[in-house]
This record gives sequence, structure tokens and C-alpha cells, in this order.
Amino acid sequence: MSDVKDDLSRTLGLVRRIETNAEGRAVLEYEAGLHMCHSGGVVQGGFVTGWIDAAMAHAAIAMAGPGVVPMSLELKVSFFAPARPGRVIAEAWVERRGKRTCFFEGRLLDPAGTVLAKASSTLMLAARDRVETAARAATGG
Repeated sequence: MSDVKDDLSRTLGLVRRIETNAEGRAVLEYEAGLHMCHSGGVVQGGFVTGWIDAAMAHAAIAMAGPGVVPMSLELKVSFFAPARPGRVIAEAWVERRGKRTCFFEGRLLDPAGTVLAKASSTLMLAARDRVETAARAATGG
């Protein structure tokens, strides 16, 4: 399944993981391309959402370990300013941790530190082996 993860990172334009730590924090850098934009050179909101969501997933895995898959139960995004082509930074952190359900927050910033969007998410920490077994069964693999 690591190829899928690599393909997703490439599709989202991941440049580098700046930070991940066991306290449940992640900072990732992305390159927003023109192919991600709609009219007026504004990055489509799905990419903005995806960047923050990915940062929250990285924070969850850093906190809980590689044996979990963070599954989104709820995701809310508020957009404050348009994201434009170029570098952006997605930050995420755990707000509250439960045994299986956790609450994360995140934001997207431009290189000047302007907050472009904020998000909150409720994540369920699922066992990676069970998720991957179910995925293989569903795809006939």
C-alpha cells in the first residue's frame, strides 16, 4: 500500500515533511501548481482541504504509531483567503486524544504566514492491518 501513499503525496504536491512528533503535531510543505487552480489562479478548495487533512493524518500517525490508519469521521474547513500557485505550509495538531477517537485541528499558511484556511477533524484510529485486509478483499487482491 506504500505505492498508493506515494502517489497521493505526489498528486497533492508534497515537497517535504518539515516536522512530525509524538505529541501529535505535523508540518508539511506543498507546492501548489497551476493545474490545481480554477478561474483567477485560485487553488481549488479540495486541494486546500486535502493538504490540511493530510497534515492531520500525519500528526495522528506520529502520535499513535504506524500501526494505525486515521479515518475521518468529520471534517470542517473554513477558507479565509485564496491559495495561489507556489509553496504553502499545512500544520496540524491533536486537540484532544481519546482511545480510538481523536480531535485534530489544522491550518494552511502561505510563505508570509498568512492563514489561508483552518480545519477541524474528528478521526477514528483504526488498526492498519484490519483496514488493509478489508481493502484487499474489496479490490480482489
